[in-house]
Amino acid sequence: MPPQFNLPRVLRFGTFEVDVPAGELRKNGIKMKLQDQPFQVLCMLLEHPGQVIAREDLRNTLWPADTFVDFDHGLNAAVKRLRDALGDSAESPRFVETLSRRGYRFIAPVSVEAVSSPSGLPLTRALKATRPTYRAALAGAVLLMLALVAGLEGVGGHRWRLGLGTEPIESLAVLPLENLSRDPEQEYFSDGMTDLLIADLSKIGTLRVTSRTSSLRYKKVNKSLPEIGRELNVDGVVEGSIMRSGNRVRITVELIQVSTDRHLWAETYERDLGDVLKLQGDVAEAVAQQVRVQVGPEQRARLRSAPLVNPKAYDDYLKGRYAELAGTQASIRQAESYFEESIREDPHFALAYAGLADCYVDLGDYRWLSPKDSYRQANAAVQKALELDPGLGQAHSTVGMLNWHYTWDWQTAERELRSAVALDNNYVEGHQSLAWYLAWSGRPGEARSEFEKMRALDPSYPTLPIDESSVYYHQRDYKSLIEASRKSTIASPGAWVTHYFLGVGYEGSGNPAKAIPEYQQAVELSQGDSDTQAGLAYVYASTGRRDEAEKILGEFQRKSKDRYVSPYMIAVIYAGLGQNDRAFDFLEQAYEERSSDLPYFMKADLRMDSLRSDPRFENLLQRVGLSR
Repeated sequence: MPPQFNLPRVLRFGTFEVDVPAGELRKNGIKMKLQDQPFQVLCMLLEHPGQVIAREDLRNTLWPADTFVDFDHGLNAAVKRLRDALGDSAESPRFVETLSRRGYRFIAPVSVEAVSSPSGLPLTRALKATRPTYRAALAGAVLLMLALVAGLEGVGGHRWRLGLGTEPIESLAVLPLENLSRDPEQEYFSDGMTDLLIADLSKIGTLRVTSRTSSLRYKKVNKSLPEIGRELNVDGVVEGSIMRSGNRVRITVELIQVSTDRHLWAETYERDLGDVLKLQGDVAEAVAQQVRVQVGPEQRARLRSAPLVNPKAYDDYLKGRYAELAGTQASIRQAESYFEESIREDPHFALAYAGLADCYVDLGDYRWLSPKDSYRQANAAVQKALELDPGLGQAHSTVGMLNWHYTWDWQTAERELRSAVALDNNYVEGHQSLAWYLAWSGRPGEARSEFEKMRALDPSYPTLPIDESSVYYHQRDYKSLIEASRKSTIASPGAWVTHYFLGVGYEGSGNPAKAIPEYQQAVELSQGDSDTQAGLAYVYASTGRRDEAEKILGEFQRKSKDRYVSPYMIAVIYAGLGQNDRAFDFLEQAYEERSSDLPYFMKADLRMDSLRSDPRFENLLQRVGLSR
């Protein structure tokens, strides 16, 4: 007869399930070979998930004093066999964690399929019940089981609620969902599902949710959850795993309280891929209930009304978002193709249109495409996204950026940027875009307020020091820009923008010789971004190194024959060389193509200072809508 434990009939974790009365471990429904003692060790760990089971407790329960066996050897062998069956390892544990000289802990989320009634609980182990240590453990286990049964809920999946702590959870971090398939080709799927869960949770009530940018830093990082929670300044952590088989998706999530390292709740959901948006909404609403955050009627309706999506379209969408993260021209082009394929599969999938719009914006902002070929297509895609789903905060932010950079409608730009953060106050990138706009429009106090909101939402957001430098750039406060940029270069040594801003600071402070190496570093790190090259050429010209400035100008002119080169940046070099008429010729070209460089740079760009006294410059400012 198999040993009996004070556990529900079937427990699930990852792709495994444990049938306690039958004494079976199954993977994807297939029985796994596991000897008696490793199975008993597993059941003891599952009886207290997330808690340390001391070696002494394992000895007293499974290797009593009258058992003639080398305990250390027996336990080590049992744990090794258990790990072999689970495909686990001591070095990188997914299920069973070893705590040196203390014991073991089951670290994966656990869910319950069915529970016997309290009166019918199996209360005997295949051990001697006369031992005092066993009786004490049994009494505690009965109390645990009664509490467990009282906390069980059955909405939307198999839920095991372990009971909330007394401290409220007002902030969360969602760690990257573990890809249980172990197939690297499926990483896009687990990362994409993580992003969508963060997005749904971000829209709920007053809950503060850490951005995906910060959460992804902890992918495959061997740190304890309390340590991660402290670094992200959150009260709770959501972690879990995801398994995909064909068009079926199983997602397991768990909620942990940071201050106590206490596992509060776990649940497993399984749905068809086409219903995955509804699945994400169910998970987000369940987490909100566990942390006792009020979900408003509109928010609840949005989470519950997620439409069915074509599985192929959804798959391509996730691949697109995954490719986009690399931030290279090739990866964004690849993402563009995935989004277009997603739209072909499902012409009513709003998220795919929003993703496509972001690709075109990136291609335009990085000057890999002309405004005509990028921003116009971006506008068409994002308008379609909002037509299908007016509540997409991300899409409203994109509309705001397009009105700022391309249509030059400042009133609409600000309204849309504010709409984005109103729809999702946890949208850190939305606050970032609004802050840059406010800095550009001459409202440093409001910009700093948005940066403070970013810091409160996500203290470890990687670009915050660079973002704050933008305020000093647009104020032309070069002393403060130098100080801030020096700090940024320490915090983000590989970010070319920090060196670019430092070069501007030195140049604006009257020290162009110190600006040159910073611009050179920015050129190298950016792999030849035209902004950094134009800045370097300008300072070369202003320091008498005209040949080097003209060499960069010649390279720009050669490149412009077969690819897009911003006419504004060519104008900058001509201004540095003192060829003002040629500079105005290219500024007019920038105006005709509605270059995003014109509105963004003209007001604050020190490289335009030699042209500001010319009436043509004032006339251009008026036509752009930036008249002093």
